[in-house]
Amino acid sequence: MRSTRDRIRHAILFEVVGLLLIIPLGSAVFGLHASDMGVIGVGSALVATSWNYVYNLGFDRTMQRLIGHTRKSLVLRVAHAVLFEAGLLMILMPPIAWYLGIGLVEAFFMDLAIAAFYVAYAFVFNLAYDWTFPLPSWNEIEAKPSH
Repeated sequence: MRSTRDRIRHAILFEVVGLLLIIPLGSAVFGLHASDMGVIGVGSALVATSWNYVYNLGFDRTMQRLIGHTRKSLVLRVAHAVLFEAGLLMILMPPIAWYLGIGLVEAFFMDLAIAAFYVAYAFVFNLAYDWTFPLPSWNEIEAKPSH
């Protein structure tokens, strides 16, 4: 398992690299100044981090109350991820619309595009992170012959 220090490195790198990508890409795609995209990117990252904590705490407490444990099946994991993103979308949409002076529908599609980017980015980032910072125990698994 990864250490706390490694998890902190992962979280910081994820956010920094994500912002380094989303600010210029978002500026180009949405026709915004980099400073505006930076405000949206940094604000969204801060909100997403806070939402992640609150959402997961609430989700786990609800699971514990309703079914007596927090072990998630594949279907529950999919529902968990979809509900997380839907909640984040609803939280971010009004401030994005207000900050940019746009309507909620336009903010919804912008937020949806950013969420899609982050889903793909998270997949690639985590693969690259695991390749760059493998756990020592993974080498032991690879060295064992399979039978």
